[in-house]
Amino acid sequence: MNSAAWSAWIERQWYSPASPIRYLAPLSWLYAFAASFRRGLYSSGLLKSDGPDCPVVVVGNLSVGGTGKTPLVIWLAEFLARHGWKPGIVSRGYGGRKVAWPRQVRPDSDPREVGDEALLISRRTGCPMAVDPDRVRAARSLREQARCDIILSDDGLQHYALKRDIEIVVVDSTRLFGNGYCLPVGPLREKSSRLKQVDLVVYNGSPGPAGFEMNLIGDVAVNNRSAELKVPLAEFSSSRCHALAGIGNPGRFFDHLKARGLRVDSHSFPDHHAFIAADLCFGDDAPVLMTEKDAVKCAGFSQPNHWHVPVAARLERGFEIRLLQLLEDNLNEQKTA
Repeated sequence: MNSAAWSAWIERQWYSPASPIRYLAPLSWLYAFAASFRRGLYSSGLLKSDGPDCPVVVVGNLSVGGTGKTPLVIWLAEFLARHGWKPGIVSRGYGGRKVAWPRQVRPDSDPREVGDEALLISRRTGCPMAVDPDRVRAARSLREQARCDIILSDDGLQHYALKRDIEIVVVDSTRLFGNGYCLPVGPLREKSSRLKQVDLVVYNGSPGPAGFEMNLIGDVAVNNRSAELKVPLAEFSSSRCHALAGIGNPGRFFDHLKARGLRVDSHSFPDHHAFIAADLCFGDDAPVLMTEKDAVKCAGFSQPNHWHVPVAARLERGFEIRLLQLLEDNLNEQKTA
């Protein structure tokens, strides 16, 4: 069984309440206890959280796989910039191979060094960004070198070494928390009760309890070879297309295309897959549609029939108001401290 097939099989077990994998529940309980115990060490001060002398906003999730964190981070960076902040963004840089940390990310960075998601965020926002397994070090570098006055952490909800002022959790409103178990029996990194302790909960796709709705908008395809060539997705509905995705939840991308009337042959790859030219060859000249995150890794061998579909997050007004209020409260606390 190859890695893609194995990943797909595991995911099916996680999101099937009747899966026999549930009989391994004691492993999940041990994982949940360890995660809770570790968080308690930081909460009690026995382990120290640290970071820059500016507000830190962590965007993460409870489950493994794609929930929509990256589009939300992009939205937050653009929103904060419009409101007078100078945001910097830190990330683990998953998939990047760099021995010297932290690594500054620029629009022309090599995705093999900084990771696909980091490069995508840098290109979309233009904000100072650094990747480093040590997010504290990355955040401090942005504060000192780029003079950022607020730090956004892409993922890192469980990276408690980084102090945070606001925690935002993104939930996939379709898959939610799967079978409800923590790893390795289920998809959760922490118990779902953790939602009660965060500042903001965002549901990607439809409204959820005690949270805000986010929708991903993307109705245009951009040619991989010629970025100025853009066409409505509807133009691909007259014939079959190939759709590929190497993201945490490939099904979301495929459903996005089908909902717009496209007939697609779906090709799933593991998250952060290192694409090669052969991965995009299907024996015909049909259009190949992919996510924007995947496209940054295919630039060197993309053909004229290769396209990507950028998406943008849309948040309800209530989320904007609540976020600004939390930031104002944080600044007031700092003034009186």
